[in-house]
Amino acid sequence: MKTLSSFAFFLSIAALPAAANIQSYPSSFRIQEIRANGTTVHVRVGGTGPAVVLLHGFADTGDMWAPLAASLAADHTVVVPDLRSMGLSAVTERGFEKMNQAKDIADVLDTLHIATAGIVGHDIGNMVAFAFAERYPERTTKLVMMEAPVPGVGPWDDILKSPLLWHFRFGGVDMERLVAGRERIYLDRFWNDFAADPSKFDEASRVHYAELYARPGRMHAGFAQFAAFDRDVIDNKAAVGRGRLQMPVLAVGGDHSLGSTMAYIMRFAADNVREVVIKDSGHWLMEEQPEATVSVIVDFLSADSSINSRALGVAEIGALARSGAGVGTSGVGGIQTIVLSGDPAKAGPYAIELKIPAHTHIAAHSHRDNRLAMVVAGEWHFGYGSKADDAQTSVLTQGAFYTEPANAPHFAFTGDQPATVFITGTGPSDTHFQKNAPSRP
Repeated sequence: MKTLSSFAFFLSIAALPAAANIQSYPSSFRIQEIRANGTTVHVRVGGTGPAVVLLHGFADTGDMWAPLAASLAADHTVVVPDLRSMGLSAVTERGFEKMNQAKDIADVLDTLHIATAGIVGHDIGNMVAFAFAERYPERTTKLVMMEAPVPGVGPWDDILKSPLLWHFRFGGVDMERLVAGRERIYLDRFWNDFAADPSKFDEASRVHYAELYARPGRMHAGFAQFAAFDRDVIDNKAAVGRGRLQMPVLAVGGDHSLGSTMAYIMRFAADNVREVVIKDSGHWLMEEQPEATVSVIVDFLSADSSINSRALGVAEIGALARSGAGVGTSGVGGIQTIVLSGDPAKAGPYAIELKIPAHTHIAAHSHRDNRLAMVVAGEWHFGYGSKADDAQTSVLTQGAFYTEPANAPHFAFTGDQPATVFITGTGPSDTHFQKNAPSRP
């Protein structure tokens, strides 16, 4: 299928996600019908820990988030509403301005006694997520924005010029009459045109969502989401004018759709924006590349997770399991790894102890995370540079300290003595060797 240009992809914003294979939520999740802001919102709730809210878009419902919700529930309280009048939420005639829908979400959180949450949005849900962060910055710990422009922010006026976005102005009584009984035909246009590979949006998902959108009032709600854009532009411009967002923001786009433009948009409104582009995906990230999409969101939401209480004596450390040169090491044979805390392969803080045999040479390499290290025993020869002879090597003995800045090449070796090194970082960690870098001259 044809690749959308940076701005053209935006047209997909209005017609949004569906769920591949309609994965079920874990049995531990419960369903609540919550009175909120003059309507009733259908909400899925599960897990324990810091809260995160997942907001769907047009052409799907909260069902799309099941794989992500299952991954997050181990250490997050996950809240997944169907947006106002969509999915299984109550039908209402008005209130589709995104700032008003942000109030819907705030009332849901109040009912659940949740003060703060990470907010994740896709498509129309992206716009509601932005409105929530603007209206309730003190309640928004982190913000994830996926595959949709934001009314009134950055290049919005240029985006509106794309002929692919005709559905932004498609609405009203006559349009509802045209689509009535033909919901599947209308929705197929979005699922096909905005996917890198339309087959990734499978038939079971199409049937499921088409049936939900054929219910009374649902297409009206979908059209009303777009009809509210003019008001959303005014609200968002006023909000950005009052000050830029300060919470961490993850901007995610598919490489066949919005791509890096999602981050470009968010940098007009936020100071701390991280950019991620998902390969081989169009607009429907959760359907087309679910594993990659889940991974980047889980990593982002968990990156600043607190460490668990743990005190280990020397004998207790000695009794811990040893593995080979695992994640966060050079991978050189003979090295033993002891994980003291956390997991270097996952998001969050970790601590490891490495036991390096004598006469072990480690070529120049780097890690994606910032790391702090201390020599516990022996003699450790350490230096910075893309080759082992690029920098003066320091001979570090017991009690010596050094750092491994993110993506900064460094090398190390032991001489006649083995060495033990203690390293801390914030995962996920990994190792990238410099091309053609010898371990020592």
